[in-house]
Parts: sequence; C-alpha cells; structure tokens
Amino acid sequence: MTGEGSDRGAATPSPHVVERVTTQDIPAICTLYKRIWDPAPAGVPPEIAKAWIPTPLEFTSWMEGVTYFLTRRDGKLIGILGVEVRRGSGRLVHLAVDPDHRRQGVASALILAAVDWAKRSNATSVWVDALGRFGNATALFKRLGFAEAGLLHKHEWGEDVRFFERLL
Repeated sequence: MTGEGSDRGAATPSPHVVERVTTQDIPAICTLYKRIWDPAPAGVPPEIAKAWIPTPLEFTSWMEGVTYFLTRRDGKLIGILGVEVRRGSGRLVHLAVDPDHRRQGVASALILAAVDWAKRSNATSVWVDALGRFGNATALFKRLGFAEAGLLHKHEWGEDVRFFERLL
C-alpha cells in the first residue's frame, strides 16, 4: 500500500510504502517506541514516556482489535500507526515516527493509509486524540482534513487532550 498526501491533503503520490504490521515486526516496533520515548523528550513527564514504551507482550495486547501500519526506509522501521474501527468510527492510536525521519511525510503517509483502511471498513469518520502540548500533531491533523472536535482539560496525566475528527 502506498501512502498518499501532501501539505494540503490533496492526493499526491508518496514515496513511503505503508504495510500492515506482522508479529515478526514486534521487536523492531518496541525498539522504535523506546528510541522515541527513552529518555523522555524535554518537557514530557517520565510517566507519560514510560507508558508509551511497550514490551513485546504489551504491544501484542495493543494489537487486539487494532490494525497497525508501518513504513520503513532502507529496511529500518521508521514509523507506525494503529487504527481501531468500532461502531462505524475509526480511532487512530500510537502514532510514532523516528526522530531522524520527521517532517518527511512519514506520519502523513501512515495517517492517510489508516484513514483509507477505516473507509474500506465502512467507517463514517476517523478520530484521534493528542496531548495539547504536541502542537505539531495539531497542525498535521488539520492539514490532513481533521477538524478539532473537543478539548478535555487535565484529562490524561494532568495534561490537556485535544480531539480531532475527519468525516469520511
């Protein structure tokens, strides 16, 4: 599956090949999450970062009812995203992009592949939540056609959480 996207959300071929995750990918996936969150990036509370570094067994449980997509560059895993489709709606979860490959369209390709999957799974909308501190995520979701749909103050780990939705 090839991702599609541009800065304005128009369909443009992406250089990123997006694939479904297999169980053989789990060790590399856990390594990617650890690379991103350990040590916790500046300003991110350690308890948040720790919760986002799964063991292989934890990631296997994350896979229950969630379809994960990944992309690689030169054989190395550089991005991952899950989509859970329930009751006619898709929810994006656990987006992660290798720090050395950010701002290169990796997240856009993953998000658009997940949105396409949700649409083919008969979802009528896709939503995602992000900690308010992640302003780059806000800009990315809006650029890809998501609208801000809500805000919960001090919801998770005392952090504000923003909700975004894209109708399909």
